[in-house]
Amino acid sequence: MNENGSCCTPEGSRHSGGTDVQVGEVTATYKVTGMTCGHCEGAVSSEIGEIAGVSSVQAVAATGLVTVTSKNPLDEEAVRAAVDEAGYEFAGRGV
Repeated sequence: MNENGSCCTPEGSRHSGGTDVQVGEVTATYKVTGMTCGHCEGAVSSEIGEIAGVSSVQAVAATGLVTVTSKNPLDEEAVRAAVDEAGYEFAGRGV
């Protein structure tokens, strides 16, 4: 770990997909604890991005918020499992 308690050096945000929402898509925001850097954001984005129907993921370590756009509403347990697989803690729906 570096001096900031992070698993790596800050690299900036890593995102999966774009930010344009298509007609008929659903956007949800979740709270994830433990992210401290760009590597963390990438790990969470990658795991959530593998859920069927997900078109984009934007994780922000500074706020702990993860915004997910998908074709249909996601099963919260699937999101929880993906966050757990990435090594972080799912804290529920965000703002």
